[in-house]
Amino acid sequence: MKKYFLYLFLITIIMMVAQSLTGLGKDGEHVPATGQLLIGIYWLLVLSVINYGGAYMYLKAVRDEPFEVVQMFDGFKSNFWNIVLAHLLTTLLIGIGIVMLIVPGIIVACRLAFVPYLVMDKKMDAVKALEKSWQMTKGHGWTIFFMGLLAIPIAIAGLLLLVVGIIFSAMWISASFASIYHTVDQLQENPNIETAPKT
Repeated sequence: MKKYFLYLFLITIIMMVAQSLTGLGKDGEHVPATGQLLIGIYWLLVLSVINYGGAYMYLKAVRDEPFEVVQMFDGFKSNFWNIVLAHLLTTLLIGIGIVMLIVPGIIVACRLAFVPYLVMDKKMDAVKALEKSWQMTKGHGWTIFFMGLLAIPIAIAGLLLLVVGIIFSAMWISASFASIYHTVDQLQENPNIETAPKT
């Protein structure tokens, strides 16, 4: 993260501001149906693209590939509908899993964690990205799960550090998940790659 710190810092702020807009009117006020509809449209058609683009920029940083902050918005120009559909399907599947006693939702969330990277990196359509993520995360589900658990105290620590620390916590979490995808992707492309020194 050191080499691309400023870029990732700006990207994270943009993602957090974009996410905060979905919370408008949720502070106890009644949100009219029209407002709820607009928030839903924004969540699906705008926020999804920004989040997928941000995740892809983190992946580029992990790979040490040069990029510009503006590239996180490229999804609005290309691959738009695949991003939207992938985001919608992933959310629906996780939601259905949560309704089924929560645990299935957690499992689905872990197994579909690579969907944003596959849609952006491999230019896969939504359904293929879901299938590929499920296949890629086989055997890595616990790693992803514990990374998600670890993200909770890290985020809390960030909030305690004058709130501003949440930005750095979010950066670490995003970089970590991008690193997991990058590592698994390399292992799939070259099963013989050495991921650790021999003892």
